[in-house]
Amino acid sequence: MSQTPSGFTYPKPQQGSGFQQQYEGASYGQQQPYTVGAGHQPVMVGVQPTVYVTQRPLGNPANDYLGYSIFTMLCCCLPLGIAALIYSISTRDANSAGDQAKAESSSRTARILNHVALGIGLTVIIIAIILIIIGATTAGAV
Repeated sequence: MSQTPSGFTYPKPQQGSGFQQQYEGASYGQQQPYTVGAGHQPVMVGVQPTVYVTQRPLGNPANDYLGYSIFTMLCCCLPLGIAALIYSISTRDANSAGDQAKAESSSRTARILNHVALGIGLTVIIIAIILIIIGATTAGAV
């Protein structure tokens, strides 16, 4: 038994008549082909190359209505403007990813939300102006 500095003891290796070869037919440093089945025929294993599929940005991108969305969000109807802004950004992302169908769908939704937000905003402004005029004329008549 040999002892290490930390106090552990290990058995000494057995002294034999020399190196015993574990594998038949192959000396140290040489490889045998991998065999499958009873026929022991060598099998070659090939590695397939990695293929990356990428899409380019669209040549004719869909309109994202980003400026229109910001305007309707700040000046007309905040909730619909935020939704329109989200769809505008989604359109821009789909355009850069090359996904034409998603870009067109998001663009159409952003445009519809912007039109509805603008309509609501204009309606509220017109009603407010009418109420102010009616209030001013009735107050002046008294």
